[in-house]
Amino acid sequence: MENRRIVVALGRNAFGTTFNEQKINVSKAAKAIADLVEDKYQVVVTHSNGPQVGMIQTAMTEYARLEPEDRTVAPMSVCGAMSEGYIGYDLQNAIREELLNRGIYKTVSTVITQVRVDPFDEAFSNPTKIIGRYMTKEEAEAEEEKGNHVVEEEPGKFRRIIAAPMPIDIYEIDAIKALLDAGQVVIAAGGGGIPVLQQGTHLKGASAIIEKDYTAAKLAEFTGAKTLLFLTAADKLTIGLGTDKEEEVDDIKVEALVKHINEGDFPAITTLPKVDASVRFVSAIEGSRAVIANLEKAKDALNGKTGTTITA
Repeated sequence: MENRRIVVALGRNAFGTTFNEQKINVSKAAKAIADLVEDKYQVVVTHSNGPQVGMIQTAMTEYARLEPEDRTVAPMSVCGAMSEGYIGYDLQNAIREELLNRGIYKTVSTVITQVRVDPFDEAFSNPTKIIGRYMTKEEAEAEEEKGNHVVEEEPGKFRRIIAAPMPIDIYEIDAIKALLDAGQVVIAAGGGGIPVLQQGTHLKGASAIIEKDYTAAKLAEFTGAKTLLFLTAADKLTIGLGTDKEEEVDDIKVEALVKHINEGDFPAITTLPKVDASVRFVSAIEGSRAVIANLEKAKDALNGKTGTTITA
């Protein structure tokens, strides 16, 4: 029997910056996901939480500043959990509604997902994820005194910068698989999941954000999916974007893709994580594929009519 289990990763900044934009954009995503469910795929959905997690962190920080003696700033792990909850809430309702409008009766569930990271991951010494509002020099210095990292993004404008460690394990994976086996559509590991450090039986939230593309690859591996689908604003993967060797590709093997990675042919912030995660997944799981495609052409991409397919 053909393996129809799939992990769908919704792209960076997929939901906009306001509540209204998010409502509109989750409806677009719901249509693409419903197409896959209609085509008999077992679907796990994961998604970006940028810029939502930064907005939450800013709001919680400002709330604490109103009464600094009585309130503390919410940890990044808590902000990540909040973003998983409210994005998942909008997304699961949009998917449920779209399925019902098509006469498909299927439960959609969001799983607040904790992802184990290594406390010795070098990312903690070299943070790369910029979050939150702009700060003055004085505010930035105050953050540094607390042990937080800051970066001067523009002259006189500073922002916090935090670690982006690699995911190791997914604590709620058995629940995710059980829901899939029960025929549900599952939304999990939003924003890469909540990064946690295992300390005996205790899970301690880490001040970090996990790159969601790498967690998507782990989700696909651990759930037994044979397809990892990245949905973006672009129709296909482009090699050497903005250079004289710019080229869209339909199909590419891991060996060739690794060569392009080593030659620096992909933007580090937007495309490289998807490509690297694709390589890791396809290399780990025999007979698997990763597909990068436009959100509105998801079904066609899985049928080889558009998008870029990556195989071993």
